Amino acid sequence: MTKVSVAVNDRKGAYRGAWWGLGLLLAFVAWSMQAQAQAQAQAQAQAQAQAQAQAQAQAQAQAQAQAQAESLPLSLDVTGKISKTNDAAHQRYHFTEAQLLALPVHSITTATTWTPRSTFTGPLLADILKSVGASGSAVEIHTLDDYTYTIPVSDCDRYGVVVAYSMNGRRLKIRDFGPLFLIYPRDAFPGELMGAAGDAKFVWQIKALIIK
Repeated sequence: MTKVSVAVNDRKGAYRGAWWGLGLLLAFVAWSMQAQAQAQAQAQAQAQAQAQAQAQAQAQAQAQAQAQAESLPLSLDVTGKISKTNDAAHQRYHFTEAQLLALPVHSITTATTWTPRSTFTGPLLADILKSVGASGSAVEIHTLDDYTYTIPVSDCDRYGVVVAYSMNGRRLKIRDFGPLFLIYPRDAFPGELMGAAGDAKFVWQIKALIIK
């Protein structure tokens, strides 16, 4: 074999080795890129799964909180100028759901600015005041959202005001003015109870009364 042949063969071998090495390098780069893409895809999938799990947990927590809020039991605290209490530590009379339901039931059928003509049922405000020995001339009403409004006690006799816990036979929930809604017979006294001044008397989501 001549020196020329040996040199050619060596050069061919070098080329083959270079191509083989380049192929290995390309294969490694391709494998590395594929592995990186798979890792990124897996990380994104895990992040999406975690985000979905967090969103579901938040939705469940909100649903539970809303369900608990919507299903608040009937209760009413009365303080101020009263002669009867059942919670001496807080100088109040706390009506439980059972106590409110045990009071004589009355109904008013009327429309309001927010509802069509409906039948509202519950105890008379006068009976609640009588139960606690109220001696004031005004009732300050407090609601779940910390709104307050004051009405004269004389409204009880004039209008037969009802503290309603149901509308058309269905218990009032927070989203529909419950659990307690102060109802006046607006349809029977349109001249006195229609308009902004009359609307103000229809207080909903009642939680407490202060007798003054």
